[in-house]
Amino acid sequence: MATTAQSRRSSSASNAAAKRQAAAAAEKESRHGKPAAAAEHRLAHKRPALSNITNQAPPRAAFSQSSGNAPCTSKSVCIKKGSSTFTANPGFHGASSVAPSSTFVKPSIVPTKGTSAIVCDPNLTKPTLPPVLVSIDTSPAQSDESMSPCDSLRSPDVEYLDDNEAAGIHSIEKKTSSALFISKPEEPAGRLLCKRDIIADIESRDDGIRDIDDNLDDPQLCAFIACDIYKHLRASESKKRPSTDFMEKVQKDINASMRAILIDWLVEVAEEYRLVPDTLYLTVNYIDRYLSGNPMDRQRLQLLGVACMMIASKYEEICAPQVEEFCYITDNTYFKEEVLQMESAVLGYLKFEMTAPTTKCFLRRFVRATQGSNEALSLQLDHLASYLAELSLLAYDMLRYAPSLIAASAIFLARFMLFPSKNPWNSTLRHYTRYQPSDLRNCVMALHSLCCNSHHSSSLPAIREKYSQHKYKFAAKKFCPSLIPCEFFQDDNTSSSS
Repeated sequence: MATTAQSRRSSSASNAAAKRQAAAAAEKESRHGKPAAAAEHRLAHKRPALSNITNQAPPRAAFSQSSGNAPCTSKSVCIKKGSSTFTANPGFHGASSVAPSSTFVKPSIVPTKGTSAIVCDPNLTKPTLPPVLVSIDTSPAQSDESMSPCDSLRSPDVEYLDDNEAAGIHSIEKKTSSALFISKPEEPAGRLLCKRDIIADIESRDDGIRDIDDNLDDPQLCAFIACDIYKHLRASESKKRPSTDFMEKVQKDINASMRAILIDWLVEVAEEYRLVPDTLYLTVNYIDRYLSGNPMDRQRLQLLGVACMMIASKYEEICAPQVEEFCYITDNTYFKEEVLQMESAVLGYLKFEMTAPTTKCFLRRFVRATQGSNEALSLQLDHLASYLAELSLLAYDMLRYAPSLIAASAIFLARFMLFPSKNPWNSTLRHYTRYQPSDLRNCVMALHSLCCNSHHSSSLPAIREKYSQHKYKFAAKKFCPSLIPCEFFQDDNTSSSS
């Protein structure tokens, strides 16, 4: 019996040794054979990052011949601080913290088509965290059953009041209401109307103003408080705006052209990772607000861009990209610790005031005010206005205009491009935007210049290529007339368009 058991152990040991030798041979073959060639082929399609941010961007034709079908291929890397492949900790699954970690292990990135994939090394083990001691001030004699949260849900015993007690309570309530001057509310017949609805109905009968907050069934539209929300946004938009002259007074090593190249690259990144438009607008807002008070070196401008986009993603996105992915899109030009340190610096300077009214916030409201019965035409107007609003992100000179003014001007120009012979402004837009046509003149002309130049300029093509797709109704290919009639900017002109 002992001999049989010993022979079984020896055979199992020999089988294990044979398996280990086979695994070692397979690993050696994978290092020097076809799998290594496949990995090298995948790394050949790795998407390069932003180039050295200078006033002259490299030609896209020469770059496309060398790198193939990379989605963001307008720039190349200027500084490399380490290898492009590194190994990630498989125990990391949460959002990045502000404080950098004391130990740093570089993750290995295997790019795929569209977005990057992060492959963890299976040889690493998940780190164990020290136990956290939590003290709860409870009495030793108090049991778990007595601390049950269900105790707060227990209904009290029902108490019945006789006629005398009911009359006394009614008398006390009457005296209290009289002392506090509380009158009995009068319920109108039909559905409840707030003061804003009554005013809107009166104005609609007199001036043809259409009520856009009449959908009370959709809770996301917030019909009862929509006007109050946008009044608050208009009042607070000036508090979260960047400086309009920080390039001249604060920055010494960067200029407006470098800022435009960075934002053009961030548009490509947002499109590749399918981020919502609010993330892009907030990213630009954070960048400009940080640059308004902090001198920035041109080698670290891209680092500021990815850190601000990571903050905006955490604020807006449901599933925000991880910090390793933001390192990957820069072709590992920056380490994870550098991105986290820049994130901490931005949050500290902005004092964690992440909520900022952007052009997209007002654009949704104004598009709703101009939508008609034709759904296809309304969708085309929405995409065209969004295209014009995103063009304003590239221009440093557009910082002089408030986000609500840019949104209203984008609506004005989009309606003019769709209906050149009709007045693009009407009483409904005057009511909800609180802008007269004369208030929009300078901003509309600035947007008109950006739109006309985008058709001939190829140095910053990201927004134009984005809105030349079918899903955006080819808004960037829409013809823009070279001249806007001056009578459209007159305040006394009350003619409305369909």
